[in-house]
Amino acid sequence: MLANFLIGLREGLEAALVVSILVAYLVKSGRRELLPRIWAGVALAVAISLAFGATLTFGPRGLTFEAQEAIGGGLSILAVVFVTWMIFWMSNAARGLGSELRGQIDRAADAGRWSLAFVAMLAVGREGLETALFLWAATKAGTREDIGTVTPTWEPLLGALLGLLVAVALGYLIYRGAIRLNLSVFFTWTGAFLIIVAGGVLAYGVHDLQEAGILPGLHDLAFDVSSAIPPSSWYGTLLKGIFNFSPATTKLEALVWTLYVVPVGAIFLLRTRTRTRTPRPAPQSQEH
Repeated sequence: MLANFLIGLREGLEAALVVSILVAYLVKSGRRELLPRIWAGVALAVAISLAFGATLTFGPRGLTFEAQEAIGGGLSILAVVFVTWMIFWMSNAARGLGSELRGQIDRAADAGRWSLAFVAMLAVGREGLETALFLWAATKAGTREDIGTVTPTWEPLLGALLGLLVAVALGYLIYRGAIRLNLSVFFTWTGAFLIIVAGGVLAYGVHDLQEAGILPGLHDLAFDVSSAIPPSSWYGTLLKGIFNFSPATTKLEALVWTLYVVPVGAIFLLRTRTRTRTPRPAPQSQEH
């Protein structure tokens, strides 16, 4: 539930920041009459994201078990690709996001009647589709019937909903100037945590492909600590819900997790430290 809360909070805050920048710029530039177009684009993006989530949830149910596992594994891997890109992109774009969006608003306002709605739909819809896909993959990874772990569907959904509500509240407070949030620090800490979560989702995607018969090694375990960490125990459920930890992990799952988390985490932290330590350019001396 905590992992889904964090996903909802982070993705929701990104979308809330985008909307607050769009609205604030229109208000400050004296173009309030264009606000309905922004809200129309946001509403359309939310509707598309909900429809996408419903399709992921209910679409594969009429297929065979192998087909469901193959689709689930492929989409889980795709979700990890998207969230990894999002983590690195947002850590770089947080500082210049406002100026980029303001330029898009000016171009869209001059282009046509529904161009602003399209800009808002794209900006929010990208976050919404990523959120729906990654939440679906993370929720599916938290439900492992093969090891006796069955997480109620409402728990991850509630966690994500609470995260989204907190993100909306934070976005409104930032818009009103009530709080100032260090976005670089926020996206650094949440990005590092989500890399670990994504590693678990990736490992689960590989497990799905093993169950579908696409990848080998389904019964070749790297370790099995089910006796020490029972999947039905509160701490086993907690580890599974937050980090997608499986007490019975195949060698291929463990290898994929390591090959993803270690290099991606190291690159992310190295880039973060390099960016924070980059000195400001010294003033140029004038020759006389």
